[in-house]
Amino acid sequence: MQMGRIRKSIEVGGRDCWTLFDTGARNTYVTRDVASLLSVSHTPQPMRTALGGAVRETSETAVLEALVEGHPVSAHAFVLDEIGRDEDGRNIEVLFGALAMQQWGIRPVPDEERLDMTHYTKEFVEF
Repeated sequence: MQMGRIRKSIEVGGRDCWTLFDTGARNTYVTRDVASLLSVSHTPQPMRTALGGAVRETSETAVLEALVEGHPVSAHAFVLDEIGRDEDGRNIEVLFGALAMQQWGIRPVPDEERLDMTHYTKEFVEF
């Protein structure tokens, strides 16, 4: 199965943020700069994650409230000093992971370098 990775801007707090939608990453991450636009919480213990070939540690999480192609989304995100750079050397400000994409029905279409929003979750039905 091919991993889906799409790069595009999303709107966070009225600001465009360069985002990597990556099905190969389970969780969602934001840079400290983006977190300054969000509600941030401190974790009781540091959390460690392996990302971009390095183990990183954070003791902050944020609620990512954003617009993805005009659709509102909310996701739990880990706050990191930096996420890394994309293939073009551009600084990634948000890494939108597989769990959040699944929750919101966002599907990357790598061959067309776009997101499929036709399955966007408009309402949650819980049983």
